[in-house]
Amino acid sequence: MTRKTRIRAALVTATALVSVATVTVGISAATPEKAAKPSKKEVAALFDRWNATLQTGDAEKVADQYAKDAVLLPTVSNKVRTDRAGIVDYFEHFLQNKPVGKKVQTIVNVLDSNSVIDTGVYEFTLTDHETGEKKVVEARYTYEYEKRDGKWKIVNHHSSAMPEG
Repeated sequence: MTRKTRIRAALVTATALVSVATVTVGISAATPEKAAKPSKKEVAALFDRWNATLQTGDAEKVADQYAKDAVLLPTVSNKVRTDRAGIVDYFEHFLQNKPVGKKVQTIVNVLDSNSVIDTGVYEFTLTDHETGEKKVVEARYTYEYEKRDGKWKIVNHHSSAMPEG
């Protein structure tokens, strides 16, 4: 091999190594660190946050807990709510009963660092807005949460009265 050929081979090798290193660094920089999965306690706190928002009596604040494309299958309405306006409408009526929720049984399934399912049984103490009479309604629930823009949002919420209740 001549000196010129060796220099050329060295330059080609050096260029290839620089290219590989650049691609590797680019991939490393573009790949986010693996986020930690939330604990079951953290997931339980999402319901507590939602329940506390109910206590404000503000349907808009409750709707803020839901993603823009959320689906709500509510307990005391036959309408499926698939947009913010529908969710606000439901809660404007539901909040008139001053609902206070309490979980009876919880099953949490952490799917990954950005999505969880919380399902089980809860009960609501409702106060009739005309008579002041209180009643407790037991229902099954499912909340599917996704972390969007760093905030947990409800993307799917199903609640139905217990069939044997």
